Parts: sequence; structure tokens; C-alpha cells
Amino acid sequence: MTAATTAPPPRRTAPNPVVQMRGIEIGFPGVKALDGVDFRLLPGEVHALMGENGAGKSTLIKALTGVYGIDAGTITVRGTETVFSGPGAAQEAGIATVYQEVNLCPNLSVAENILLGREPRRWARIDRRTMRARARELLAGLNLDVDPDSRLGDHPVAVQQLVAIARAVDVDAAVLILDEPTSSLDAGEVAELFRVVRELRERGVAVLFVSHFLDQVYEIADRATILRNGKLVGEYPLVALSRVEMVAKMVGHELAALTDLDHEPHGDVSAQVEPVLAASGLGRTGAIAPTDVTVRPGEVLGLAGLLGSGRTELARLLFGADRADSGEMEIGGRTVRLRSPLTAVAEGVAFCSEDRKGEGLIGDLTVRDNLVLALQARRGWARRIPRRTMDELVERWIAALDVRPANPDALIRNLSGGNQQKCLLARWLITEPRLLILDEPTRGIDIGAKTQVQKLVADLSADGLAVVFISAELEEVLRLSDRVAVLRDRYKVAELGREDACVGRVMELIASGGDDRA
Repeated sequence: MTAATTAPPPRRTAPNPVVQMRGIEIGFPGVKALDGVDFRLLPGEVHALMGENGAGKSTLIKALTGVYGIDAGTITVRGTETVFSGPGAAQEAGIATVYQEVNLCPNLSVAENILLGREPRRWARIDRRTMRARARELLAGLNLDVDPDSRLGDHPVAVQQLVAIARAVDVDAAVLILDEPTSSLDAGEVAELFRVVRELRERGVAVLFVSHFLDQVYEIADRATILRNGKLVGEYPLVALSRVEMVAKMVGHELAALTDLDHEPHGDVSAQVEPVLAASGLGRTGAIAPTDVTVRPGEVLGLAGLLGSGRTELARLLFGADRADSGEMEIGGRTVRLRSPLTAVAEGVAFCSEDRKGEGLIGDLTVRDNLVLALQARRGWARRIPRRTMDELVERWIAALDVRPANPDALIRNLSGGNQQKCLLARWLITEPRLLILDEPTRGIDIGAKTQVQKLVADLSADGLAVVFISAELEEVLRLSDRVAVLRDRYKVAELGREDACVGRVMELIASGGDDRA
């Protein structure tokens, strides 16, 4: 009697991608936004798209949704190579997008928003009874208890996003793109959103999830694609990629290369010296959790963390650009309430925004006009700066910062990015501040200008100026800082002295959050 043989089980094959992007290239004047990027999205998965600011995430999404045309490469959706003429064509192909800022009509009802443009009709008129019934059915299918007749604008952002998802379900979307959907949600609202996302995943919908919150990515996503500087780093199953490894790939370091940096010589700043600024429990709901911040004369405090960690939000509170709703602040030993940036400038606080073109410089004005703008604002427009004084100040700071061309009458929009950044720094240094807040001062400038800005920061702190320094480049933060505050998911999770701060330690804290949230 021969032994019975059993046929081997059929081999499981991976499903065909619902989206396949190959060799995608997109360029703008002077910038290669995407350089040969591959990306695939499988049905029935949540796929995280990760990368720091400028990595190319938004550009890739806009290429997929038809907002941008591509210079090279192919896009295949549901097995068909396609070129989208616009977002409408992408939606017809089954690609729906829910943005951080919900792009629906808040003045219309929930039912009207869900079926906008596809309203059921009877005798050439909208059949509102059928519309309400269909909306109620879609909401019930996602276990959402929302009145279809209620006005969308009366609901919180979390509910509006869920309504947008219900709309995507009605158009039979095969792909749902969620672009920073949780940035304005509390923990309960995030949990409800994730419940709906998991339900859609079970139905076979492919979900592309973009978020800067690592905990949420690891909670909801199956795989991740990481971009850096417009190029593909790799595609990884999250079960095989630790948080530290992910952070390393996003910021451009292999773990084997994570070594302590040699710091430039710093002057010792005694803890007994009275702080220029001391904030206790300073926070703003939805932006940054209550945080303690202290900066002393001649000290550089670095803020380290991924994009979305709360670095810029904290800087804006310290400058009064946003109003804190908790905590208190002292400047020069005196309690102050920063009701606006003008109040901060009057207290000797200066702030260079990371968006130098949108929030800093005025492109149609000359170098001279841009440099004296903050000083004139502090004096008040009724007390004009004498022309001779203005010319002397501008000439001195153009020379001190090596602004090229050294022409005060040149339009500032015609200068290079590095020279524009120098002009923004000069504007604030003219006001002789006691605290200078620098948010990404070296982003997008060449290595020569970057070196000059870093040396200037070191020189200013050596001369006694207090500096808060923010950069996505960890080496830069560590090279310049006396102390480093590490932020993660809008909390300050640690504060390290110069002797304890190294790239590896900071990246571990960014990835894990440390033992306790400070």
C-alpha cells in the first residue's frame, strides 16, 4: 500500500497593485521635486507615505491626483496606464482625497455634501427624500451616527472628515488618500477615524495615509514608502522597520553612521544667570502641549524633532504670532503677555520664520526697505527713521553679513535664497534684540551661505545674544546648541545638555518619546 500524497497548498500571490507609479519625475524652475520615484499601492492596505518637509510627498500625491503633470514616468491605475487631465479625472478613475482642511461646503447639509454633483433627480428636480435616504445608508454603513439634514459646518472637523470619507465611498473609490487627517483631532476623534479606515481596508479599499505622527502611523499602517529630497529611499513593511530605523531613513542617516558630533567650542552659560526668557506651561490647544522653556544670555537652545512635532508652533508662541491659551512667560525677569508680534518686538524678541518668502520678506520692496521694516514697525510709522540713519544701518549690515549684490536698491526678490536669508537676519539684528528665534534659517540655501549663517549664530551667541534655533538637520542643531529640547507629537519629551546630545540619542527620543513626556 503506497502512502497517500498530499498536494502542496496553492502559493499565495500578492494582489496586483491598484496604483503603480514608476520613474516619476517632476521639476520646477531650479528644483527637482521628484527624481525617478517608484510607488505602489495595494488593495486592502493602509500605506503610509513618509518623509520630512521637502521630501516630495505632496508632489507625489498631486501627481497621482492630477493636480500636477509628470515630466517622466508612468502612472497605472487598476491595470490601465493613464494620464490625468485634472483632479476630476482622477476622481472618475476611483481616487478620492480627504485633506487636512476639508474641501466640502460647510453651508450645505451633510446629505448635500455627500451627494454633491450626483444628486438623485425626479422630474428634473432634486429628489431630496431619496438623497437623504442614500446619505443615511452610507453613514450607517460606516457606523456613523450623523443626521443627514444637519448643516455640515455645525459639526467638528473630525465629523466633516468622516463625511468626506462617506462621499468617497459613494463614488466607489478604490483609493482613498488621507493627507494629514489627524492634525486637528483629539484622541477620541482619531480613534473613530481609524475605526472607519480599518473598515474600508476590510472592504478592499487602498488607503494612502500621510502623517507626521509616528505612533499613529505604526497603529494604522501596514507598509510605508519613505522619500527624501525628492528620491525614493525604500518601501518597507512596518513590522520589519523600527521607529528609530524609520527616523534614520527619513533624515538621511544609516544607523551604523550615527556617532557623536564634535561640538564647536561653546562658552559656559551658568544656570545662575537670569534667563532672557522663561516660559512655564506655555501651550496652545491643537498646536503644542504645555511646555517649559528657558533661554539665557549667550545660549543657543535647539529645538529638534520631525516636521509636525511642534517646533514651529512653539516658536510662534514665543513670538506672540499665535496666542497661548495656557502658561505664562517672563522676559527679562518680568511677566509679559505677548498679544501680538508687535508686543514681542517691543520686548526685544525677534523671529525669522521658516517661510521667508510668505511670512518674512516682501519681494517687491528693495533690500533697504526690507532691512529696516522691523525697526520702523517698533518705532511706529509716525516716527520715520531718518534717511541718513537708515542708509548707515543698511550699509553696515549688508557688509557685516556679506549680502550680494551689495546694492540696497536691488529688489529683494532678485537675490538668491542665501542672500535673502541674510537680509531677513539683518532686519532683526538691526533691532538689537535680546532673543533671536530662528526657524529653519538654512533651509534651501547653498552650502557656502549655510556655513556663513551657522557661523553668524555662533558669533551672536558668543556676544551674549540668546538664540532659539530650529532645524530639521540634527547635526546642525547639535553643532550650534548648548541645550537641545526634543519634541515629538506636540510634546517636549526631553531636554539634553551639550554633553549628552548626539544624533543617535536624539533620534531615539524622536522615535520612542523617551521614558516620560517632559
